[in-house]
Amino acid sequence: MAMPGSLRRQPSNRGLVSRCTHHHIVVFLLTFFSYSLLHASRKTFSNVKVSISSQWTPFCLNSTAPELWPYELWNSSHLFPNAEEATLFLGTLDTIFLFSYAVGLFVSGIVGDRLNLRWVLSFGMCSSALVVFSFGTLTEWLHFYNKWFYCCLWVVNGLLQSTGWPCVVAVMGNWFGKAGRGFVFGLWSACASVGNILGAFLASCVLKYGYEYAFLVTASVQFAGGVIVFFGLLTSPKEVGLPELGADEDIIVEEDANRPLMGSDDADDDDRNYSIQATDTDNQPKAIGFFQACCLPGVVPYSLAYACLKLVNYSFFFWLPFYLSNNFGWKEAEADQLSIWYDVGGIIGGTIQGLISDVLQKRAPVLAISLLFAVGSLFGYSRSPNSKPINAVIMAITGFFIGGPSNMISSAISADLGRQDLVKGSSEALATVTGIVDGTGSIGAAVGQYLVSLIQENLGWMWVFYFFILMTSSTILFISPLIVREIQLLLHERHLRMLAE
Repeated sequence: MAMPGSLRRQPSNRGLVSRCTHHHIVVFLLTFFSYSLLHASRKTFSNVKVSISSQWTPFCLNSTAPELWPYELWNSSHLFPNAEEATLFLGTLDTIFLFSYAVGLFVSGIVGDRLNLRWVLSFGMCSSALVVFSFGTLTEWLHFYNKWFYCCLWVVNGLLQSTGWPCVVAVMGNWFGKAGRGFVFGLWSACASVGNILGAFLASCVLKYGYEYAFLVTASVQFAGGVIVFFGLLTSPKEVGLPELGADEDIIVEEDANRPLMGSDDADDDDRNYSIQATDTDNQPKAIGFFQACCLPGVVPYSLAYACLKLVNYSFFFWLPFYLSNNFGWKEAEADQLSIWYDVGGIIGGTIQGLISDVLQKRAPVLAISLLFAVGSLFGYSRSPNSKPINAVIMAITGFFIGGPSNMISSAISADLGRQDLVKGSSEALATVTGIVDGTGSIGAAVGQYLVSLIQENLGWMWVFYFFILMTSSTILFISPLIVREIQLLLHERHLRMLAE
């Protein structure tokens, strides 16, 4: 008995291995580390919040004052009457950054589908590095402290940093097709977590010399990375004479094992892949419009879900070192190093969950199970004892179940959404769709960072974790129709497979 097309399986990495060249490896590494460097510079700010807060509060209220000399310089630099107001302003800066980052993502996605991805990415990296240097290093060297200047710089930084994710996802989409997308993008999306680890490591190494040197180091490394990307990144296989993904996949017989997960269930078995950012202007399709991209199936539910999930994920990103220092009294450098375990869990979670979703050929059920466990892990972490080993273990588990789904939505699922059947003929959609999903997520994260500071100040850290549990549950709610539909498809396929046997 012949098996239906949806049940014919083949190893998901078969086509991937046959197409892999050293160019693919170079593109993988360059895009991986370019976004890692962008995240490292963001992580620096969260890692030095305690030092900045100390620098911005009066001498008599600061327990670290004996280390801050000369006396005249210290008393001329304070911006706030107490540490609580300084902390609230730090939360405001996080919100300002994420709002401008969100707006920039919507624009950068559209720009990335219309201009050279390499130029946009390298410009964003180098320009952002200069802004970070000015914010954290130059102002301290010049003893210039001004709230409005800090706000303006962080708005510009958010806009410039937003060029990163849509561009690197689009470049990866040009080089790596449908085969094994969950695993490849799951592994590759660890770039954000690796950047967090790198940022925490660099900051902790030089923090004893002053927080301005943490900004100096990460900004310098990021600028150098932008220069390397400008001269070394290939945005499309056609730039080196390699066939496009669609032409290369024509030889694969059992194509439906690799078809887009967000495509129609009755799509023809001869569905073919295609390049998003082809360099041949004669055959290059017209880029999809912003509102057309919003109307694609699955874009709005996943965007809203990501708004809730990114709020939680970025709250850990921005506030975890501060929480460890504030709640347990640990030294800032030790808190920075311990916070790495959250990102380690996210790296492992994104890779394993992406691989499982490749095997199932469904993403939503994997996300649902992980997020249900995330609720339990958040509750457990909120009651973690004052023990670094125990805290690190629970932190890694929490990162596994929160960071993993976050990585999947922002990378593999965004690629599925931007390459479904409805965008054929307008194939330059991936950067735009990625910008919509990540931009909506950043709006949620921006609102969340200000709420975290307010909740923590008025109700305490325990209520912050209750807020995280509510947002994680809302993530499941927004994608619940997709979860139900994909579970029904899995059960239907299993039933057909049993009949075929």
